Amino acid sequence: MSVEKKTAREPCCSKLKMFLAAMCFVFFAKAFQGSYMKSSVTQIERRFDIPSSLIGFIDGSFEIGNLLVIAFVSYFGAKLHRPRLIGAGCLIMAMGSFITAAPHFFQGLYKYETTISHSSSANGTVSILPCLTNGSLANDNEIPTVEIQAECERAASSSLWIYVFLGNMLRGVGETPVMPLGLSYLDDFSREENTALYMALIQTLGILGPMFGFMLGSFCAKLYVDIGAVDLDTITINHKDTRWVGAWWLGFLFTGGVMLLAGIPFWFFPKSLPKQGETETDKKSNILEGEQDRFIPDNNKHSTAPNKPAPVSMAVLAKDFLPSLKKLFSNTIYLVLVCTAFVQVSGFIGMITFKPKFMEQIYGQSASRAIFLIGIMTLPAVALGIITGGFIMKKFKLKVLGATKLCIGTSLLAFSSLLIQYFLQCDNSQVAGLTVSYQGTPQVSYQKNTLIYTCNMGCSCSIKHWDPICASNGLTYASPCLAGCQTSTGYGKDMVFHNCTCIGESPLPFANMSAVLGQCPRKSDCDYMFKFYMVVTVIGAFFSACGATPGYIVLLRSINPELKSLALGIYILIVRTLGGVPPPIYFGALIDRTCLKWGTKQCGGKGACRIYDSGAFRNAFLGLIYGLYSLSYVLWGVLYNRLSHREKKLAIKNRLKAPEQDDNGVSSGNRNVSSAIVKCSENPDQETTI
Repeated sequence: MSVEKKTAREPCCSKLKMFLAAMCFVFFAKAFQGSYMKSSVTQIERRFDIPSSLIGFIDGSFEIGNLLVIAFVSYFGAKLHRPRLIGAGCLIMAMGSFITAAPHFFQGLYKYETTISHSSSANGTVSILPCLTNGSLANDNEIPTVEIQAECERAASSSLWIYVFLGNMLRGVGETPVMPLGLSYLDDFSREENTALYMALIQTLGILGPMFGFMLGSFCAKLYVDIGAVDLDTITINHKDTRWVGAWWLGFLFTGGVMLLAGIPFWFFPKSLPKQGETETDKKSNILEGEQDRFIPDNNKHSTAPNKPAPVSMAVLAKDFLPSLKKLFSNTIYLVLVCTAFVQVSGFIGMITFKPKFMEQIYGQSASRAIFLIGIMTLPAVALGIITGGFIMKKFKLKVLGATKLCIGTSLLAFSSLLIQYFLQCDNSQVAGLTVSYQGTPQVSYQKNTLIYTCNMGCSCSIKHWDPICASNGLTYASPCLAGCQTSTGYGKDMVFHNCTCIGESPLPFANMSAVLGQCPRKSDCDYMFKFYMVVTVIGAFFSACGATPGYIVLLRSINPELKSLALGIYILIVRTLGGVPPPIYFGALIDRTCLKWGTKQCGGKGACRIYDSGAFRNAFLGLIYGLYSLSYVLWGVLYNRLSHREKKLAIKNRLKAPEQDDNGVSSGNRNVSSAIVKCSENPDQETTI
């Protein structure tokens, strides 16, 4: 009875629980950091005037960093001091954030694309003639010499995006030890029935990181990139404009500081902990079991000091690496699980990377509002879904097959919400010469010469530049010159253009022939459709997250416990390599094909896209997600079939053993126990796969 009481009692602030709290904070910090990067993708794309495919490559550099070191960290790290390796990783991630923000301090002031001069008169107003002053911009076909181009690019610091790439890759290197070593450390020293709840708690508190990360991204997106260095009254664009660049660098400094704090506790944890619920007698008589001792047990090894683990050498670890890898990949269930995960993650990564741009282009939301809504609405639903999945696992005590059924069911419900999103669409933004004609009729296909029309033919306008204005007839024109505007009044964002001939020639009703800066807002029914879209998105996010914790349990229970860290490391390596690096690139390349109007760099050439064909964007974006998710469900079916086949074989073996044990009697049972004890002494670290 006294032993049972000792087992039941557990300190409220045990080292394991303190490690759990530290893991929750570091998962929050890395998710905070990573989600801020996702929320800043559009701002970085605009600041460096690069296409979506290149920003996808930059975003994928995080997984490239993982790829470089994760196999070695997962294998060798499990034999070393795991908490301190996690602390070192946090330090590297903080450095990566600071390096990512560095280009802002090396670049000059941001010069956005515009056709409007900024000269002002004494009374604070300007009076320019847009139709007549753009002749200098009409020479679109002039090709600068190589020397002039190189000098211009150096002055514009257009290649500094490489620092963002390297900083993000360094974050990936630093993040490597957190999940495989942290989760395996927690699983080694906690009760089996508590593992699912602990993982659900870590993921749930970790999901607060993206919520705050997207909220920080929304806040920084509203601040001008050169805030404090320029007079904001002279800026003619606002945060709703596709040329606007927010203070993206500010958030990286903040998230780097948070990560620096998150890594401090891990330097003070021991290499190993007592098993949760272990009695005092067990602590004195048993040596610590688990993967901290060895990966492949040596049956011929005879220890002269059973209570003292043998010192670990890197040479022995390297020798055992390939056999461990071979043993891991001989597990068919593990291979199918990895393939299922990387296909499903591919769809998720592509979706979350370009979701703010999707909301901006399809529903006319500003980048900052899209980011804010993702953080404040979608992510809390994800957190609730994760904790719900963990609660269901614990409440109904689901085994591997039950967890697999839960994963498949919740994934299908989430996929249903994605299918509904396809029908929640808005019409294209009405831009004269791009999506509609100058008469207001729908444009069948985009051609450059459609921007020039009889009403602006005499103005010598540039068709490369994007400087949109909204006319009183509801149409957006690519620039004041292309609208045929003759005069302007006002200053900065309050500038108004008058006597715009193209407005007068349009059959659409108009109040006057004036226009203001910026694109025209979408129709009111688009806002109504967007509300439905957000409701469906939140419901889908909840169902998708319900399968997260069961998915981890299926993974952990489908691998040999002595290969746990290596299996988790290889799993993350493959999923992040195939599911993290290529998707942003091919999603971005596919999205680039739907661009209607490209911006122009300071030195000439194609910059970032300013407006997309919303119908083609939706078809490409959602169609690719549908294809990847459908493939993942086929693999889920294969996985369930393999798992059920394994469970049936185990059940038959157990039924055959039961009569044999009854017939053999007590003496045979004693022999089996004796042989089991001998086998256990030869393989003290070996465990059976659940």
